[in-house]
Amino acid sequence: MTTATILLLLLVGLIAGILSGLVGVGGGIIMVPALVLLLGFTQKQAQGTSLGIMLLPVGILAVLQYYKQGYINFNSVFIISAAFVVGGFLGSKLALNLSDDKMKKIFAIVLMIVSLKMLLFDKPTKNEVDHNPNTPSKNVENKP
Repeated sequence: MTTATILLLLLVGLIAGILSGLVGVGGGIIMVPALVLLLGFTQKQAQGTSLGIMLLPVGILAVLQYYKQGYINFNSVFIISAAFVVGGFLGSKLALNLSDDKMKKIFAIVLMIVSLKMLLFDKPTKNEVDHNPNTPSKNVENKP
């Protein structure tokens, strides 16, 4: 592995980590495209590498920060994690039977659907409004 490759991998990891802590994304949205476009990984190599990174507790410090602020629902974490394990197994079985070209197209379509929904159709939920530090508290008198 060359020094340039190592530096690119460190940069991808740093950016993915920052975005993971900032907006909760990193693996699929940042690392997979970066590994494919910058380092020449195949789609499957990039996805497998991203999954390998998630296997370890890479997000523990970010999780602790969100936990301290009361933004983690552990009941949901455990339920989603259990389903994620099963879904990851089934999805990987399916992915490994598809061509890299089909995988890239599926990946791109998923990213487009999610981004368009968030950009054009999301409305703030009551929970988001209640946790917004810029929203005046119902218990505090507003003073000009």
